[in-house]
Amino acid sequence: MRSRGLKLAVSPELQQNPSLELNNGESVSKNALKWAVDNVIRKGDHLILLIIRPEGHYDEGDQIQLWEATGSPFIPWSEFSDPVITKRYGVKPDPETLDIVSTAARQNQVEVLMKIYWGDPREKLCEAIDQIPLSCIIVGNRGLGKLKRAIMGSVSNYVVNNGSCPVTVVKHHD
Repeated sequence: MRSRGLKLAVSPELQQNPSLELNNGESVSKNALKWAVDNVIRKGDHLILLIIRPEGHYDEGDQIQLWEATGSPFIPWSEFSDPVITKRYGVKPDPETLDIVSTAARQNQVEVLMKIYWGDPREKLCEAIDQIPLSCIIVGNRGLGKLKRAIMGSVSNYVVNNGSCPVTVVKHHD
């Protein structure tokens, strides 16, 4: 039986950062990752984790400057537990997210890759859709009301309206 070869991207927040946690301790993007693992991922798929970092978070002369426009090279999941690699890209993995992805890779026999972008998450996710190219993308939603969404902006809304592949938005539930 041939694998379907779906190139699915999820944008989990791998950083341990309390400001990204919601009331129940779950980050929005972690919920999206769990949903993708439970409902979409099948044997033979490619799960590509997209990490979006703020612009300018690197040292002058750092090789990351080379990747600022196009994103990092694909990082195999097996290398992402290496402290040298995580330090190079300026990320500190969340243990629960690492566990979710490791279990999914092992149980579902999917290839997991990571790609890191620097800049505005809305723009970088849409760029990733075309550059990789992706079959679909799954993003989380903070559950903001219309007024807050209009003031603060919504990454998921932007990707739904501007992305060139199917977009699934996983809503946060309290």
